[in-house]
Amino acid sequence: MLNRIVLIGRLTRDPELRYTSNGTPVCNFTLAVERNYTNRQGDRDVDFINIVTWRGLAENCARHLGKGRLVGVDGSLQIRKSENNNRTYINPEVNADNVRFLDFGKNQNTNRGQAQAQNNQKQDSSNNENAAQNDDFDAQFDDNFDEDDFDVPF
Repeated sequence: MLNRIVLIGRLTRDPELRYTSNGTPVCNFTLAVERNYTNRQGDRDVDFINIVTWRGLAENCARHLGKGRLVGVDGSLQIRKSENNNRTYINPEVNADNVRFLDFGKNQNTNRGQAQAQNNQKQDSSNNENAAQNDDFDAQFDDNFDEDDFDVPF
């Protein structure tokens, strides 16, 4: 038997981190996943799928994910049934084994941009130093250059 599901989508809200009675972290979030085809109006329908993560993965998701983030989820499908007022509700959810962050969060993107700007400044300053050294070399060469000393070997 095989029960695997792989999804790529965006979080519809911030993840909720809770703890079970014995202290195990559990994180819930909802993923919006577009279908591969369009409907009659030319739009893509979207499925909203509940995701559950446990333990360290739950804490990482709660810490690093937020509404709108693009993630890939690998896990298994489970169906939870509940009854209320003589009515049975079927609640499908994915028990995630692995969650991949597929985009950069706002803070990480900002930090990355700052690091890139610092690298560019360092490169510009080293280029300016090299240019100054080359100018000094050229000036020395111009001062010591005598056209009569220049022999053509052919």
